[in-house]
Amino acid sequence: MKTDPRATLMEGYRDGLLCDTLPFWFPRCVDVEHGGYFTAFDRQGSRVDDDKSIWFQGRGAWLLGKFYNTVERRADWLEWCRAGIEFLDRHGFDPADGRMWFQVTADARPIRKRRYAFSEAFAAIAYGEYARATANDTYAAKARRCFDRFVTHVGEPKFTGTRVLRGLSQPMITIVTAQELRESIELECANAWIDRSVETIVRDHLKPEVEAVVETVGARGELLDHFDGRLLNPGHALEAAWFILREGRRRDDSQLIRTGLTMLDWMWRRGWDTEYGGMLYYVDLFHKPIQEYWHDMKFCWPHNETIIATLLAHEITGDERYARWNQQVREWAYAHFADPEFGEWYGYLHRDGSVSSRLKGGLWKGPFHLPRMQWFCWQLLKG
Repeated sequence: MKTDPRATLMEGYRDGLLCDTLPFWFPRCVDVEHGGYFTAFDRQGSRVDDDKSIWFQGRGAWLLGKFYNTVERRADWLEWCRAGIEFLDRHGFDPADGRMWFQVTADARPIRKRRYAFSEAFAAIAYGEYARATANDTYAAKARRCFDRFVTHVGEPKFTGTRVLRGLSQPMITIVTAQELRESIELECANAWIDRSVETIVRDHLKPEVEAVVETVGARGELLDHFDGRLLNPGHALEAAWFILREGRRRDDSQLIRTGLTMLDWMWRRGWDTEYGGMLYYVDLFHKPIQEYWHDMKFCWPHNETIIATLLAHEITGDERYARWNQQVREWAYAHFADPEFGEWYGYLHRDGSVSSRLKGGLWKGPFHLPRMQWFCWQLLKG
C-alpha cells in the first residue's frame, strides 16, 4: 500500500510532540516544592541549575494550556499548567512597580529584571489559555492587564539619545500575543494592535532596496551602517513572517500574505548556510565581518521558526519551492539537533552541525519553540 506523505509528516510532528518532547519536560520540570518550572537540564534530563526564568513560567503554562484547549483535556496538563500560573501569581511581579522579574531563585527570591517586557507578554498568553481552560474571568482580566503592560512599556534607557535604536522584537511579539489573546479570551483590541504592528514592520524594517528584514533601525526607521544596524537575525525575521502569514490566511488578505512571503524569501536567502546547511544565527546586511563571535552557530529555535514559515507558505500558496525549503530545513534540523537516545533537541550547534553544548535547556531554552513548532505543524497539516 502507498503511504500518504502528508499524513506521515503530520504523524511525525504529532508523535514527536506527544511521545518525545513533552515527556522530556513534564513532569520532570515541575517543581513540586515551590511551584513553577525548572528549565536547566543536560542531555539525559538531569537538572544542572535551579534558577527559574519567569518568561518560561509563562511560556510553559501557555504551552500546556494550549494543548489542553486544542488537543485533549488531560487533567495532568491542566495541573502542570496551574503550577506555572500560580507561580506567576505569587512570585512573578515586583510589588514595587508591577513589572515582572526575569530571573528568580528556585524558591522565588528575585534576581533580576530586564529592560524589555517580554515576561509580561508570555504571562498574558498563559493567563489567556488558563482562563479559556477554566472559564475563569479573573485570569482573562489578568491576561488583559499583562498585555497592556507589555504594549505600553518603555524600558529604562540603555543608551544616550545620540543614536536611538528600534528593534523588530516589540512589534513582532505584539502580533503573536494579540493573536493568541484574540483566540483565548476574545481580546477586543487585538486586530488594532496587529494592524499597527504589521504597519510598523513594513514601514520601518522591510527594506526593498537591500531585500532584507532589518532587525534594528534608527528612530525614523532608517538604516544604520553600524554593527547594530547591519546585524540581521534570520530566525527572528522568519518568525515574524509566519505570524503575518497566519494573519493573512485567517483574514484571506492577499497583501498580508505577500508581505509574509516577501519576508520569507528575503531571509531564507540571507540565512540559509549554503556550505554546511542549516540557518545561520546572524548575518551582516552588507556581508561585512560581524562583531558577535557566535554569529555562525546554529541555534535550534530559528530552525523551528523556519520549519513553520516554510510549511505555512506552502499550505497557503502551493508553491513547491516552499515545500523544498521546508524539506531542507526540516531534514537538516532533525539530523543535527534531535537526540534520538534521550529525546528533545540540543539547543546549540557549531556551524558544521556538531554539538556545541549538551544542554537541553536553561534560562533561554525550555518547553516552547520546539513543541510549539510540532503542535502548529501537526494542526496545520491536520486541517
